[in-house]
Amino acid sequence: MLSSLHYFILAAILFAIGGIGVLVRRNTIILFMCVEMMLNAVNLALIAFARYLNSADGQMLVLFVMAVAATEVVVGLAILVAYHRQHPTTDLDDMNLLKG
Repeated sequence: MLSSLHYFILAAILFAIGGIGVLVRRNTIILFMCVEMMLNAVNLALIAFARYLNSADGQMLVLFVMAVAATEVVVGLAILVAYHRQHPTTDLDDMNLLKG
């Protein structure tokens, strides 16, 4: 049987992979995927905490995090599509026109 520690280790590994992907990769689609991986790692940790503590509070937080993640994807992809219509690249190093 898997203990809560196994879930926490898996969540930490997933979060680290997502964090490395955010720091290393320059493609915006990959960046969004890495941020989603990090949010899902947090969701896994919240569910593991909720199961460990026999509480439903973690599950309610997971629903909130999923709603925020969905909003982040919608807004981010809308900005990316609007930018891609004007410029043929999705590389973050070439996107300097969005600076204020």
